[in-house]
Order: sequence, then structure tokens, then C-alpha cells
Amino acid sequence: MEHLPVEVIGNILSHLEGARDVVIASATCRKWHEAYRKHLHTLAFNSNDWPAYCDISPILLEILITRTIFQTTGLQGLSILMDDAGEFTASTVIAWLMYTRETLRRLFYNVPTSPNVNILAICGRQKLEILAVAHNSITGVEPNFQRFPCLKSLSLSHVCISALDLSLLLTACPKLESLELVDPEIAISDAQVTVELSSPTLKSIYVEAISLDKFILETDSIERLHLSDCALDVFELIGKGTLKYFKIDDVSVIHLDIAETVDNLEVVDVSSFTIIWTRFYQMISRSSKLRKLRLWDVTFDDYDEGIDLETIAVCFPQLKHLSLCYELRDGLMHYGLQGSSNLENVTVLELGWTVINDFFSHWVEELLKRCPNLKKIIIFGVISEAKSHEECQILAKFTSSIVRLMRKYMHVEVQFEYE
Repeated sequence: MEHLPVEVIGNILSHLEGARDVVIASATCRKWHEAYRKHLHTLAFNSNDWPAYCDISPILLEILITRTIFQTTGLQGLSILMDDAGEFTASTVIAWLMYTRETLRRLFYNVPTSPNVNILAICGRQKLEILAVAHNSITGVEPNFQRFPCLKSLSLSHVCISALDLSLLLTACPKLESLELVDPEIAISDAQVTVELSSPTLKSIYVEAISLDKFILETDSIERLHLSDCALDVFELIGKGTLKYFKIDDVSVIHLDIAETVDNLEVVDVSSFTIIWTRFYQMISRSSKLRKLRLWDVTFDDYDEGIDLETIAVCFPQLKHLSLCYELRDGLMHYGLQGSSNLENVTVLELGWTVINDFFSHWVEELLKRCPNLKKIIIFGVISEAKSHEECQILAKFTSSIVRLMRKYMHVEVQFEYE
């Protein structure tokens, strides 16, 4: 160990999870302490990693963090996540950021302070590439003065910000590629809550727990879009056909429009969603490169509507992975199985039931016939804890029918996943 260069030791210390472990390790000898002071590039304070943080008074904790940070030089990554450690003095937190900002590349910040600390004013015009802010307020964004010329990833979690400031913040990040919005508190100036965001460089966006009247996103480079647990009247994505991954789960939206961006879609993943199949299909029908389609726990707005396998086979010839789970009814199942086109390239098939019945067994059999090159089938089901005798009989009957069926498809791997 004595022959290790201090730069290597500094790299080792930087890979430790918490600042407490770094300080303890740096006390090994004088060489390790030198590596901590001069070659440490990542430091993390997380109240969840070491619960004892919450037992220390905020004043003492401020002193410990200050001493630890101020003994370093050239920090590139700083994580200060203090969920339950009390309220910190704003001037102390500002001192931490001012001391590290010139070399900082990654900042993960969740520090309750009084008054609020303006992260943008302190860290703007620096070399920051990743910024994650939680439980904070962002106001008065000035793109001309608070620019982030190197920022590629921005995460705002439980942050209070106006729709205008959010739009201006994206304008201040000319190289932004990834945006994450989790349960933001959007300050409103009128009765209708509308967010309009524009970024020519944005490639990935994740939005969770947001409620808006209208959300319009304009970007020419978007590749990944994920909406989760959102309530929206209107969502519109404006782009140039670069979207490859589209996922929505547990989302309520009246008008969804991504049609301009779907030409290169490879993955569509929809779950816990009320779907108008004809409208949804028309929206993604140009996605001839689609490789994975997942429609899980979906319900149909029209009682007589359902998923049309013939349409899927014709419009998505490159499809390899198909996952389907929705309520099966006699007329609905017959409608969905019409046509004779096969899903030639599907190698993985995932099927789930909402209520197990004879329709499901027949549905599985028909889908197997339509997938001549299938390699793997996974069957998902929900079984109640208090099973009646009738339910046990139905499950036993279903299992026996699947065993008999799969004897015809010995080359296909079968898996069962029950909840």
C-alpha cells in the first residue's frame, strides 16, 4: 500500500459512499490524509446513509461538514442530502458552495435553509455538468446572468418554481440533454396552469406527479420520454421524429399528441392508462421501427373497442417483444384476433390477466399460433390471498390447459409470474 501514488489513493477515497467513511479512511496515515486533502474529487453527505446525522444538532452538523469540505481542494462531485437533519444556516451553505463552485462538475443538493439559498446565482457561469435540486425554491431566473454553459443533466424534485422560471431555466442551459421533474410545485399566475418548455438539445425527459392543464414540450433531439403518475388535460410533444423510447404509467390525459415525433420509435410502454385504441394506434402507426410494445393494465374508453393484432402485425414488422394485459371479453377477444398476419419477429411474449377465465387460455393459444418464431412466453397473474375453492379450481384448470398447450411448443421457454 505504501507504493500507491497519492492520486490513486484519492481515487479510492472518492469511491467511498459517505463523507464519514472518507474521513475515517484518510486517518490511516499521513499519505492517505494528503490524498484526501489534495486528490479527493467526490464527497457525499447523506442523512439516509448514516442515521446518526439526524441525532446531531444542525449547528454541530454545519461545523462538521464545513471542516470536511474546507480540507479538500478541487472537488468535482458534491452531494449534500439532508432530509431530516433540521434547518441549516443559509450563510454556511453558501460558503460550502462558494468554496467548491469553480471546480464542481456534479452537485446533488437537498438542504433546508433559512432563508432560501439561490443555487442558480451561486453556481451559474461555472463548469457544472449535473445539477440535482430537491425541496427548494427557484425564483427570478435570469438566463443572461445565471447561465449554465456546461450543464447536461438537471433534476428538480419537490421544487417550487413558476412556469416562466422553468422555461427560462432551460433557456439558460444551452447543452442540456436530460431533464427530470418530480412533483414540482408550479407557481401559477392565472387560472390555467400551462407549461411550455423548449430546448434544442434535450434528449431525455422524465416527469412524475405533475398536474397541469397544458404541457407543451418542443425539442428537436428528444429520444426518451417518460410520464408517470401525472394528471394532464393536454400533453403535446413537438419535434423532428427523434423519439425512440416512450413510456407512460398511471397517467390521466385527455389529449395526448406525440405524432410528429414517432417515426423512429423503438419502444412504447403504456400501463395503468385509459386508452382509445383507434386514436392511439393512429398516433404511433408510423413507427415501423418499433421493437417493443407493452400495453399493460390498460382499459378502453369504448366498451366495444380492443387491441387489433392484425394491425400490430402489419404496422410493426420489426416487433420483437410484445406485452399485453387487459380485460378479456368474448366479443373483444374475437375482434382482437381477427386477421391472419403473423407476428414473424416476436421472440418474447408477455401476457397478463386481470381476471382469470377460459377466455385467457384461448387467447394464449391463439397468440402462440401467431408468433411462429417465439422463444419465450411469460404469463403474469394476480391471485388473491384468500382463495375460494372455485378460484383454486379455475387456476388448476388453467395450469393444466397451459401444460397441454406447451407440449406443442417444446422450443418455447415458459415462465409464470404470480402476485
